[in-house]
Amino acid sequence: MTFKELLDNSYALYADRIAISFVSGTPMTYSEVKREVDSATELICRMGIRKGERVAILSNNMPNWCIAYLAITGMGAIVVPILPDFHTGEVHGILQHSGSKAIFVSQKLLPKLDGLQSESLKQIMSIEDFSVISGELLDEPVAIELPADSDTASIIYTSGTTGRPKGVMLSHHNIIFDAIQCLYLQDVNLNDIFLSILPLSHTYENTISFVLPFMQGASIYYLEKPPTASVLVPALKKVRPTTMLSVPLVIEKIYRNQVQAKFTKSKPVKFMYENITPFRKFVHFLAGIKLRKTFGGRLRFFGIGGAKLDATVERFLIEARFPYAIGYGLTETSPIFAGANPSKTRFQGIGKICDDIQVKIDAPDSRTGVGEVLVKGEIVMQGYYRDPELTRSVFTDDGWFRTGDLGCFKGDILYLKGRLKTMILGASGENIYPEDIESVINNFRGVVESLVLEQKGKLVAMVCPNMEELEKNYQQMRASTIQYLNGKKGEWNRQKDEWNNNMDVFMKELKDYVNRNVNKFSQIHSVIVVSAPFEKTPTQKIKRYLYY
Repeated sequence: MTFKELLDNSYALYADRIAISFVSGTPMTYSEVKREVDSATELICRMGIRKGERVAILSNNMPNWCIAYLAITGMGAIVVPILPDFHTGEVHGILQHSGSKAIFVSQKLLPKLDGLQSESLKQIMSIEDFSVISGELLDEPVAIELPADSDTASIIYTSGTTGRPKGVMLSHHNIIFDAIQCLYLQDVNLNDIFLSILPLSHTYENTISFVLPFMQGASIYYLEKPPTASVLVPALKKVRPTTMLSVPLVIEKIYRNQVQAKFTKSKPVKFMYENITPFRKFVHFLAGIKLRKTFGGRLRFFGIGGAKLDATVERFLIEARFPYAIGYGLTETSPIFAGANPSKTRFQGIGKICDDIQVKIDAPDSRTGVGEVLVKGEIVMQGYYRDPELTRSVFTDDGWFRTGDLGCFKGDILYLKGRLKTMILGASGENIYPEDIESVINNFRGVVESLVLEQKGKLVAMVCPNMEELEKNYQQMRASTIQYLNGKKGEWNRQKDEWNNNMDVFMKELKDYVNRNVNKFSQIHSVIVVSAPFEKTPTQKIKRYLYY
């Protein structure tokens, strides 16, 4: 099936149902979407675009993003979605490398095209109203040559955590086949309402929260502004979604700021919360009731992907009875090939492999069963655009795609351990996974994020703390101690020296906490405090390669 065939099918089945809308906008039905796509298709043909030529989209999520995508792919051209958070140099590099002949760009992101030098780019179009910003249109549109399902539909440039972006070529069949496989993990029907908060230029949101609901006649709503709490909470109340996709960062922030912080304010409550399991489960259950209400009261699927979910946060979601589920895949696999629905999640596990897709573990460790995850099937990319050497390097001789992720099976459930490139080999041959240690570090009070590295054979934790929160905590401790000491001058002087070295105290406490909660060969040797957050990709993964 091609995207044009998908649209024609949805139009026939769901003509009068709501398809896409801004949260505060006027919804468009499937028949209205069809008319808008036909109009945009004619515009693209008048731009002189022919089958196989590349047309980019640089915009935040909006209904017209979907219109442009369906119009480009429907007439045989190849869409190049660009993540809005790419910096100007990356945007220029992608446009030049892809040879895009035209771009649909939002007014807000138009400055990222300043100074662009591209021989191929002929037209710049406004995505808000499809007007011409730069370039000329033909008097008559060029003829349309419809695509086949094996034709390339999209070239998605991955942000990556290990270096330069790569252009992943996905066919119509790759993407639509993957969407169909996801239906076996979680049903989507015409009564579902999606609230989209992740960028459509990322294949996770694109396939699962755009192509899949569009195929099934569901409704999709987009935020007019970035998903900050002040924007998201009223949107949830208004839309009352049944389905959302997220990355771990979103739900981890909710847990740490609204749950963990609340129950660790006072020492008695903190003690009960951290040490009395029935108490913790009860408060998590109550917090879950409130959280589900905040999300609109009818959420039935909250998909989490893009990175490993923190174990403490996942325990909260289970005890809160929040309808979360994990999905796993890569841009190169369209993306999902393993996962579960909320009724079948396994703690710290991914889930089962999707139907008609093969997955195996390469060179598994004899003790743990952990090895590189390899995948084969109709979801696997056509290759990296204009980079046959890189393409060859990620496939085995017999055609398996190397994910670069380490994992193992327990029964038919896939579990991930970390990235092959980040794994550290211990002094006695132990496999050390920095992500597991970072998960422990990030649960320590006052830690925003962390990165574990090997330096001179020792494990070092780079930690970005919340300076404001640390200062507040120590001031509270100071006030309490002053009251308790009640004039004991010698003891007070000793305490004052410690408070003058708050950061030293923080680092020592953090190191002790981590080393009590990890195995012996994963214990950290030292802590380095960094004052600024780590540089991240547009999908909020730390660019680890910058810190090695």
